[in-house]
Amino acid sequence: MKKRGGAVTVKNRPVIGADYPDPEILRVDDTYYMLSTTMHFLPGAEILRSYDLVNWEIASYVVETFEGTEEARLDHERSNYGSGMWAGSMRYHKGKFYVSFAAKLSAKTYFYQSENIEGPWKKTCIDRYLHDGSLFFDEDGKVYFVYGNSEIRIQELLPDLTGFREDGFSRVILRETDDVVLGHEGSHFYRINGKYYLFTIHWPRYGAGRRTQMCYCSDSLTGEFQGGTVLDDDMGYGNCGVAQGGIVEANDGSWYSILLQDHGAVGRVPVLVPVEWKDGFPVFGENGKIPATVTVRSNRPYYEYEKLYASDSFDYKPDREGRWRLKPQWQWNHEPNPALWGIVYGGGLCITTGKISTNVTQAVNTLTQRLMMPRTAVEVTVDARDLNEGDVAGLCALQGCYGMIAVTRELRRYYLILIERNREEKDMRMGACDYLPGVVTRKLSLTEPVVRLRLEAVFSEKSDKAVFSYREPREGGNWRKVGGEHSLYFGLDHFAGCRCGLAVYSTKETGGSAVFRDFRYETDAG
Repeated sequence: MKKRGGAVTVKNRPVIGADYPDPEILRVDDTYYMLSTTMHFLPGAEILRSYDLVNWEIASYVVETFEGTEEARLDHERSNYGSGMWAGSMRYHKGKFYVSFAAKLSAKTYFYQSENIEGPWKKTCIDRYLHDGSLFFDEDGKVYFVYGNSEIRIQELLPDLTGFREDGFSRVILRETDDVVLGHEGSHFYRINGKYYLFTIHWPRYGAGRRTQMCYCSDSLTGEFQGGTVLDDDMGYGNCGVAQGGIVEANDGSWYSILLQDHGAVGRVPVLVPVEWKDGFPVFGENGKIPATVTVRSNRPYYEYEKLYASDSFDYKPDREGRWRLKPQWQWNHEPNPALWGIVYGGGLCITTGKISTNVTQAVNTLTQRLMMPRTAVEVTVDARDLNEGDVAGLCALQGCYGMIAVTRELRRYYLILIERNREEKDMRMGACDYLPGVVTRKLSLTEPVVRLRLEAVFSEKSDKAVFSYREPREGGNWRKVGGEHSLYFGLDHFAGCRCGLAVYSTKETGGSAVFRDFRYETDAG
């Protein structure tokens, strides 16, 4: 990345090399905001902030919980995997921020509003699942929701966003007519220079057979929406099309889009695409392709951004309400149980078990961060002396086909184990088989219950791998690799990129605990 004055030129790779799918983008004054899908991770509905569309930091989260359901809490081997928050919409209207998204399992669509991007957020909801919706405020004061799959509908909402107007405007504006793998979805709806624009994605069955970006335009809400493909490009990466996301006008009058691209096990990553206008219609990229470099202008050239990832000593002080506030880079896998985690004196995250689990995907209070391409290495010290018989505590590459290096206690002795679930053992369909245990592929005796663990993940086209290592404190810094390369995959079961996770779970009796100290995160990401 080159900076010259207020201009930033970046090589056209993913603008963030991590799982930030379904990007929705807007600008308020000199600040860009991007909303991204967070699925089952909490806090959720993450909003990023930028002043140049290239560098991003965490601005806020919209939700803390998903209504406390059994699935959100991982009760009774139920889960929110592949559910939780799906593709959302974000708007700024008359001094307020608005966020909406649908949750697959609860079959509800949620609306949030706040005068401050950091909240607090006021919630309303509709008891219907409205797929990939786009919130839209028209110039006459009316508010609409555009949603659907294959059949895209626009429908007028009540002003307080509590439901649809019974006598309000409603019509289908686009209907699938082709033989496709995936019909129109991922709606983004705008009014620009007096015309209405609908952006969707499309996945044709024939031809390149990859996700493409579409745009349709009409002079009125009642008129015919006409258009077609505006971008069909995979940037040379495995026929994975770049599509689905919003558009935004920069302060200098130029236009950009941020779209997603499937990038293997790391997840769905955002890509920056320049947009120009010709005869009232948007033109994405150059000659239908994404250019090799993109130059944008920074609104705050000397601003220092917080990283989207973080190391952590876990040395926190409680707030006035007696609660610990972790760094914003952390998210829990599902809704945490605050009674079963805390910070110990001198720095350390203590997690106590409260349920019997068959594997790490059912462990409550697993703390996660995204892994970043092309390589990320994390390490942490685990103090496992307070584990109960059969407990497991360690560091995992969290996904359906997970790998985990951990300490377990058996017959009053401590062992280092590598647990793996491989793709051939796992049905990758959404929500399937998360209760099945993994396989212990390595088991080594430990001299003491305190051990430093390491996970290194390397993401390359069609070959994403994780390698696990350990180091006992008395060994003078020598790392020992455990097992071979563990293959990582992106699957619809979790519908999220691979993350690192700190986890403890019980297989026989609850109440055991472990302490995690000195978490280190390093990456080759730019």
